[in-house]
Amino acid sequence: MIDHTAPQAKKISSFGGSIVITFLTFLGETATLAYMSLLYLVRGRLNIRETINQMSAIGADSLSIVMITTLSTGAVFAYYTADIFIHFGAVNYVGGTLTLSFLMELGPLLAGVTVSARIGAAIAAEIGSMVVTEQVDALRSMAVSPIRYLVLPRIVACVLMLPVLGVFADLAGVGGSFLMALYHGVPGQTFLESARTFVTERDMIKGLVKTIWFGFTIAIIACHQGLKTEGGAVGVGRSTTRSVVLCVMLIFISDFFLAQLLSGASITIR
Repeated sequence: MIDHTAPQAKKISSFGGSIVITFLTFLGETATLAYMSLLYLVRGRLNIRETINQMSAIGADSLSIVMITTLSTGAVFAYYTADIFIHFGAVNYVGGTLTLSFLMELGPLLAGVTVSARIGAAIAAEIGSMVVTEQVDALRSMAVSPIRYLVLPRIVACVLMLPVLGVFADLAGVGGSFLMALYHGVPGQTFLESARTFVTERDMIKGLVKTIWFGFTIAIIACHQGLKTEGGAVGVGRSTTRSVVLCVMLIFISDFFLAQLLSGASITIR
């Protein structure tokens, strides 16, 4: 009797093995890239001029997009939340709920996703174009490390600028929530008193800690995908797409674990 399940089982096993190998390879390459970048940073090999240029591109050029995104999200979130709270007579909880949600979750997350879509794609495309046009090989031929010259400034710029963008994202989101709550009949003083009652400075710091990790994730993934580019213009497009997809996925996944970690830390401190 012929066993028809054996070839299928072999295919499934082979497919699962290839996924594991791909994941481990990706993990090893990104870890090595991060380690080498850290070594150059510790040795004081940071290119200050390039870092400032990247900070300008990441921070100033992304500010309007981040604020528009969070402002509109805050207004929509308040549109539903305020109506429900008013219906159940819980007006005193509107300001605290909306402000806490943005400081700890929505603000950092939206800032990270927005920067992933804009800056992550730009970094991957820029470095990928340099790879396919052999500019990266030219750097190596001149004894200039691509990691020191290309990767490290982008990592430092993202890590420094994401918390700044996170602050503006929080302000815009809470501002949009405040305006929409006023439109629904929530008194402004009640909204502000609720926010002061339920929110502390520590809550905002927790959200900003998330943005530091998001910035590192965006930079390291985008640089890795850019350096792995092959196949000409088509390869640049693929690297750009993979960069955005991976950045967004890892931001959401890491956000879950960061939320658990920071909540646990807060319980220990209190």
